[in-house]
Amino acid sequence: MAGPIITSRFNEIYNATYKAVLSYVTAKCGNTADIQDIMQETYVEIYQILTKRGVDYIKNEKALCLRIAKQKLSRHYTLLERLKMFVPILATNNDDDDVERVDFEDESFVVEDFAINQILQQEARHLITSKPLVVKKVFYLFYDVGHTIPEIAQILSMSESNVKHKLYRTLKELRELLK
Repeated sequence: MAGPIITSRFNEIYNATYKAVLSYVTAKCGNTADIQDIMQETYVEIYQILTKRGVDYIKNEKALCLRIAKQKLSRHYTLLERLKMFVPILATNNDDDDVERVDFEDESFVVEDFAINQILQQEARHLITSKPLVVKKVFYLFYDVGHTIPEIAQILSMSESNVKHKLYRTLKELRELLK
């Protein structure tokens, strides 16, 4: 019987805090690829607390979630991880998760179109990953999370015009690259 109560309370906490915690983690994260891992670790710990301590244990859910996210960030970025951000040692990029699955039996499938799309996606991804971290964060918050420009400016402690400049300048470069 305790399972549904814990799950219900967890869902309440998750829905009430997700956007704030995601904004915090995104602003503090050193690599956009780590954001979802840190978010998952944060909410797994919240669920474990609810399981061990009970549903009435958490009084200020937002403060607890942000504190756990802060701990997860600090643990994630040990000294070695911080050094790797500045000195890429044996950096490899094997993002097999981004591979698009295609039904080759489909009559509308054209090999040349598929190859061109793959190349264009790689070039666009390379352009964005070559940008400074703040530009990557702006793109992530705008396109993946769905924040508005004023929200991004507040999260990253930047002016709205600076956020627009970074976003639109990079979009212009993407358009020129993909013409």
